[in-house]
Amino acid sequence: VDTATGEELAEEMGMRETPLESTWEHRVWVGAAAVAVAGLMMKGMVSASAGNPAEILPGMAATCLAGYFTADLATGIYHWAIDNYGDASTPVFGPQIDAFQGHHKRPWTITKRQVANNLHGLARPAMFALLPFLLANDGQIPASVDTFVASLTGFVVLCQQFHAWAHSKRSELPAIVVMLQEAGVLVSRKMHGAHHRHPFDRNYSIVSGVWNPILDNSGFFRHAERFIFVRWGVAPRSW
Repeated sequence: VDTATGEELAEEMGMRETPLESTWEHRVWVGAAAVAVAGLMMKGMVSASAGNPAEILPGMAATCLAGYFTADLATGIYHWAIDNYGDASTPVFGPQIDAFQGHHKRPWTITKRQVANNLHGLARPAMFALLPFLLANDGQIPASVDTFVASLTGFVVLCQQFHAWAHSKRSELPAIVVMLQEAGVLVSRKMHGAHHRHPFDRNYSIVSGVWNPILDNSGFFRHAERFIFVRWGVAPRSW
């Protein structure tokens, strides 16, 4: 597949208008995912409670932090993949690929989406991914694993809200969100704004963005793109 074909596909994609309002189905999925994340976090805490709290709590905090940083990396790699490969007809991922191409054409629409509308697409698979951990008997899975998975999944689901805030005007955001963006805890509007310059080839991570300079400056994505092109003859849309 040559780059011209990729450009033509990108032009065709993302033209379908989608509703911006949340439905009850959206709210149910987001609520179920929130309960699952909280439940798994609680399961990990209860499993660890037999030990010394003074020793356990710092470890759990570190595990949650690891989930937060891993979520930023995971969103960056996933965002890069669906931005650059596949199209609207791709099995399973086609609707998301199409939606992200539409987002490049009309980035402001994400700020108009109601919260459950924006999050339900990630909440649904997250709910099913957490079920095996929730249903496992106590002791089958280490408490640290439950805590890490809950943290990772929670931040991955919330990344679309962080993404929406990165497109919002400062005056429209709560003061705490602006403070977290400026502190680098959440991806900032300036950092994510750089992603929306053609050819959309950098700053893919959308939790905190801490991985963006690491991935971009190391050439991680360029190396991956060249490998895919040499191995399978598929060029990314960013070329």
